[in-house]
Amino acid sequence: KMRSLAPGIKLITSFSRDSWYRFFILLLTFVFYTTYHLSRKPISIIKSQLHRNCSNVIHPADLNITDNDTWCDWAPFDQNNYQNLFGVLDNCFLVAYAIGMFFSGIFGERLPLRYYLSSGMILSGIFTALFGLGFYWQIHSLWYYCLVQALNGLVQTTGWPAVVACVGNWFGKGKRGFIMGIWNSHTSVGNILGSLIAGVYVSSAWGLSFIVPGIIIAAAGVICFLFLVESKQEQKGNKNKDCPLLRNSSSNEEIFSANTSTAVETVEDHTEAISFCGALRIPGVVEFSLCLLFAKLVSYTFLYWLPLYIANVAHFDPKKAGDLSTLFDVGGIVGGILAGLISDYSGGRATTCCAMLIIAAPMVSQTFFFLSFFAQTSGMLLWCGALVNGPYALITTAVSADLGTHECLRGNSRALSTVTAIIDGTGSIGAAVGPLLAGLISPTGWNNVFYMLIAADVLACLLLSRLVYKEVRGWCGYTTRLRG
Repeated sequence: KMRSLAPGIKLITSFSRDSWYRFFILLLTFVFYTTYHLSRKPISIIKSQLHRNCSNVIHPADLNITDNDTWCDWAPFDQNNYQNLFGVLDNCFLVAYAIGMFFSGIFGERLPLRYYLSSGMILSGIFTALFGLGFYWQIHSLWYYCLVQALNGLVQTTGWPAVVACVGNWFGKGKRGFIMGIWNSHTSVGNILGSLIAGVYVSSAWGLSFIVPGIIIAAAGVICFLFLVESKQEQKGNKNKDCPLLRNSSSNEEIFSANTSTAVETVEDHTEAISFCGALRIPGVVEFSLCLLFAKLVSYTFLYWLPLYIANVAHFDPKKAGDLSTLFDVGGIVGGILAGLISDYSGGRATTCCAMLIIAAPMVSQTFFFLSFFAQTSGMLLWCGALVNGPYALITTAVSADLGTHECLRGNSRALSTVTAIIDGTGSIGAAVGPLLAGLISPTGWNNVFYMLIAADVLACLLLSRLVYKEVRGWCGYTTRLRG
């Protein structure tokens, strides 16, 4: 008598080899992009360690102190203009990242993804660790830290186009919504892990807050080199590596694009790439790009300044402030998935973004108020994270897909990377401007920073007003509504 297989083995064997490869690639790319964010988060955690209120710190008996207020600070951040210097440090990374993002897709299309991604991760690990080694080498030059941040910003741009292209090669088209909403949470998961890892070492030896994440992303780069399978063609031993899908899928639209046959893809390879101005003329690209600029401005200001704000206002130590700030990212995971689900069911991308941004504006001011007067604000931070990061996640995924497959393109997938470069690049400008403005405004009072964030939220809403009007008219039956 044959014994039946154990249920677990039955489940495992019920999936095809191709399905297991897909799952493996989805998991690998999730881990890879998580390490990218994990390595860029420590800077926000150690700010409150580089400049502290030294009058509250017990100093060693053998230390000869000349200045009682700044003896425990790390030069050059022991000056009164330390917040401006932190802003400069953030901007070195973010400006380099914004510039690099416009070129990264071009390189990603022409180089083998496995080499491109693994080399980017190993270099990022080196530059992240070099920042931390400044602690052990006793480096007090602002130029050193700025240069390391800028170089790290450039190599970090290898991540997004490469992981997205890889997933696009495996999942092809029409895979939107819930699964990709979960996959897109790698950003928040990376921020959370980065905060927690940096928080472990921040008070004892802040250099390790960078060296450990640097080792992690470099190790992930080695894993990428050893295990990443770029496409189905490569797995099946197909010698024709120069397939149109591999060449044209360096943007996140490929993951989600629907209703295009393989026959069309073969033809697409011979179509001309769309011009920069041509991509701008696609309905909705300009509005969503500018909206993402302001949405990312708010998101990245929280990313870089929230731990320092909590430490200053709620008087928490650096580790506790870093741990509390992770709740904002936990909210971000929920917000990204919710925004994807709501817009999938309603069909209104712009309306979903606008509604979340409208609710986010008062929530930002409430968070400021509660953090000022009450230490226990975990619920507020969760909600704020969901509402701020939801539209940002939606625009970088599903919205880009809709725009990249707009009917006016007539199936030309060469437009996809150009559209993504415009949307992500414009958003990255906002990511650079937000923390810089926070550094300049925060000395005048933290409340002014929050007014700036509320203004940015309102502007993001106004930029989408035309598209929201179009969507609402469509629901009311006035016109045939088109997404984007």
